Amino acid sequence: MKVTLSALDTYETSFTPLVVIELAQDVKEETKEWLKNRIIAKKKDGGAQLLFRPLLNKHEKETLGSDNLYLVGASRVRLLLGAEALGLVKESVDGTMRTFTYSTRGSFRGFHDDNDDFLTMTECQFIVKHELENLRARDEKMIPGYPQAKLYPGKSLLRRLLTSGIVVQVFPLHDREALKKLEDSWYTRFSLHCQPIDRIRGYFGETVALYFGFLEYFTFALIPMAVIGLPYYLFVWEDYDKYVVFASFNLLWSTVILEVWKRSCADMTYRWGTLLMKRQFEEPRPGFHGVLGVNPVTGREEPLYPSYKRQLRIYLVSLPFVCLCLCLSLHIMMIYFDLEDWALRVHEESSTEWTGVLLYVPSVIYAIVIEIMNRLYRYAAEFLTAWENHRLESAYQNHLVLKVLVFNFLNCFASLFYIAFVLKDMKLLGQSLATLLITSQIINQIAESLLPYWLQKKHSVKVKRKVQALKVDIDATFYEQVVLEKEMSTYLHVLLALKFILAFAIPDKPRHIQMKLARLEFESLEALKQQQVQPAADSLKEGGKETAA
Repeated sequence: MKVTLSALDTYETSFTPLVVIELAQDVKEETKEWLKNRIIAKKKDGGAQLLFRPLLNKHEKETLGSDNLYLVGASRVRLLLGAEALGLVKESVDGTMRTFTYSTRGSFRGFHDDNDDFLTMTECQFIVKHELENLRARDEKMIPGYPQAKLYPGKSLLRRLLTSGIVVQVFPLHDREALKKLEDSWYTRFSLHCQPIDRIRGYFGETVALYFGFLEYFTFALIPMAVIGLPYYLFVWEDYDKYVVFASFNLLWSTVILEVWKRSCADMTYRWGTLLMKRQFEEPRPGFHGVLGVNPVTGREEPLYPSYKRQLRIYLVSLPFVCLCLCLSLHIMMIYFDLEDWALRVHEESSTEWTGVLLYVPSVIYAIVIEIMNRLYRYAAEFLTAWENHRLESAYQNHLVLKVLVFNFLNCFASLFYIAFVLKDMKLLGQSLATLLITSQIINQIAESLLPYWLQKKHSVKVKRKVQALKVDIDATFYEQVVLEKEMSTYLHVLLALKFILAFAIPDKPRHIQMKLARLEFESLEALKQQQVQPAADSLKEGGKETAA
């Protein structure tokens, strides 16, 4: 018998917060009540059937003057049923990877009725986030209290709330105890050992784990290249054949390490269950919009959008825009070379220490301009890719990464290719490479590490002082955690580098992985056949009863 959400009571009086919703300060009460009802309503009534409560009670809101933070969680049963709906793959007791189902939960490794660790933190938060993002409008024409925020059947409610400024952000909460354990096993103690990739995956998810897994692998893979390349760096050889040999080794070695990484990546993603998930069964991404209809593959109700319209947007708008940006990047590169010529002429006319420093100024300025252009272009690329209206999150990410990768590559490296193959100035090449690399590293460290750390510490002091001065009877530690984490910016993880790697890494699999995948595919088809045969058999039985009667 299939277990459904409607047949089970998933209500709990208290729950562990997994996700925080931050509303704008002036949101109307009727809007808050409507949002709450949609989140806690049952699935059959168009809700997410999640748990929802404000961070502060009425007295605490009046004291602290803050009532815009709300906690979202889910009961254990709700999370398990959500895992089944999403098709999460878990390891069964016989060692194989299978799609999780609630009715067969006892056959999966690590599952016990009193065990709350069967689903990882990232899986629980992913389930809640997925349910929130797939809350869609039914009969509503607008968001209550905001007539300008129009709705239509199938429109993502969270997407409309975000674009209308009603919801400021939705973010997952850290589990401080689990994070401390991960820190202790990862980087707080200096020792030469491999990273705890499985633990990183359990807390941060597959994307971050694969990123750090690749960094570790790539670091070790560079050791042979560094050892062989050391003599080339220390000695200047007139025999250029030696450089050809080294270049040939680099070409072959880069191919070998990529192929080996593909196999390692396939092993990890199979073990984590992400290699088995089918793209055609993915839910539509929250930003996807169109006329509400029925998906012919899954039979589910979802927005439908003609693919030819998407292709027109890609080839008539996005592609010309990307080409225009590439031309702009090349034009700025030529301005950089004009500045290099000017600095060189000044140095030749009056050779002093200041003019010697001036030789590096154009490269520093160009490196800063490159970083600014990369960041501005990324925002434009995100807007264009969202406007293209891709149905799947994977398709959205692939198109976004392609746009950003092409521009970043040309913007960052075109000048080096021009110096090496057109100007053929090896001295200028070394100077430009060193200056661009060092400057970009300094900018990235400041923008992505030092500045966020300083802002977080500064904000932490303010929050602590505010709570201590008010002396209210609340869980000050938890309140402080939520307020601090809402100020954190999204780390833009890693995603671009990882996606480029995974585009090539996932298809190549070792033989034993291929066999396991084929076995799972066969079992899935057999299960699908049984599901299709059972309704027909039931119909025949009912028909026989009517005939007999």
